[in-house]
Amino acid sequence: MDGTVLVADDDRTIRTVLTQALTRAGCKVHATSSLTTLMRWVGEGKGDVVISDVMMPDGNGLEMLPKISQERPELPVIVISAQNTIMTAIQAAEAEAYDYLPKPFDLPDLMKRTAKALETRRRIPRRDQVEDDSSPDELPLVGRTPAMQALYRLVARVMNTDLPVLISGESGTGKSLIARAIHDFSDRRTQPFVTVTAGDLQTLEGPAQVLARVKGGSLLFDEVGDLDSESQIRIVRMLDSLGENAPRVMATSLTDLNDKLEDGRFRQDLYFRLSGVTVSVPSLRERVDDIPLLAEFFLSRSERDGASTRLLSEDADKLMRAYSWPGNVRQLENAVKRLVATSREETISRAEVETVLGNQPAMEPLIGSADNQKLSVSVAQHLKRYFDLHGGVLPPAGLYNRILREIELPLIEISLDATGGNQARCAELLGINRNTLRKKITELDIQVTRRRKLT
Repeated sequence: MDGTVLVADDDRTIRTVLTQALTRAGCKVHATSSLTTLMRWVGEGKGDVVISDVMMPDGNGLEMLPKISQERPELPVIVISAQNTIMTAIQAAEAEAYDYLPKPFDLPDLMKRTAKALETRRRIPRRDQVEDDSSPDELPLVGRTPAMQALYRLVARVMNTDLPVLISGESGTGKSLIARAIHDFSDRRTQPFVTVTAGDLQTLEGPAQVLARVKGGSLLFDEVGDLDSESQIRIVRMLDSLGENAPRVMATSLTDLNDKLEDGRFRQDLYFRLSGVTVSVPSLRERVDDIPLLAEFFLSRSERDGASTRLLSEDADKLMRAYSWPGNVRQLENAVKRLVATSREETISRAEVETVLGNQPAMEPLIGSADNQKLSVSVAQHLKRYFDLHGGVLPPAGLYNRILREIELPLIEISLDATGGNQARCAELLGINRNTLRKKITELDIQVTRRRKLT
């Protein structure tokens, strides 16, 4: 390698290791623990590549990327971060980072990426070109809830492996987007991403044509559970024929494939070839705290597309949180589009949301559930998925209080709503002391609105 590399990391060991490795490879290295120093070097025109941590003592490395891009648009920046979530990777891409590696990183891999950055100079496609231009209606990968954070961590761990990935989830949750994110932030991102449907497998030549298109990229079998037995056989033969330069294999499924395995509607040998890692995408019902964030994203997108500025009122926001969203994020997107088109004022009212949601489809039963399913069964299913999303790693400590809070918050909010905000009546309904209710309202930051109560 030939060039000057600027290294910014508050960990002295990492600075030392990178300095020694890059120097042995033939590079000149300037290393610092300060973003201020890094930005001064960039302003002075030093460096051919930047390697920067995210969390630094004097700032956030991701926030510096737009400034670097403005001053030195030709300067590639490789982001490394201990916050190894897919969201960090997405934020790095939004800020036009050349590359992203979660810590702990593999040193030879980082050296290879640095060499490529020195040679190619910002070949990575801009995110706005990938998402906004080619796929303007793409669902956003947005979420701060524990369920989504666990999903990000799992995706971050598997995106640079060669393991096949099976992505399951309800319609409208963004399964294909997860597959696309795994591809876009992996080493295969410059290779083709090919989605395979039933129509691509109808002829004997179909599998060969698919492989010719995908080359060494990523191959996604969309809704694999809906494929007939003949298509399943062809996929098995296709996967068995892969040799060198094999593509990354992924699949999405709306239905539970275990049920289809039991009754013989899905081939066991195909299931084992696809389920190296299973990723479950949570429904919107399982992450209601993400609804305001998603709604804000869709409102901003509409404004960017030329629509008037719109905001959700507090009551409108509460109503959207309480809705069941059987169509998940896609349904939320469509509802927001209708609200933007039909609302008269800048602030969208609860009544306007009621009108739009009143025309939405009713909640459908969950797969495998019964009408008389007990709350404990639903909670058990939710907790099992929560543990599964951690990919064999225990969730963060403090699980007991977090789970109780998630149950307690909607219980009190719905009870207050049902009693018209009358705290004495709500305390009686819940069977708790009024002072205890007041304390809970303060602790959980619940907004109480008085109105006509239910009888």
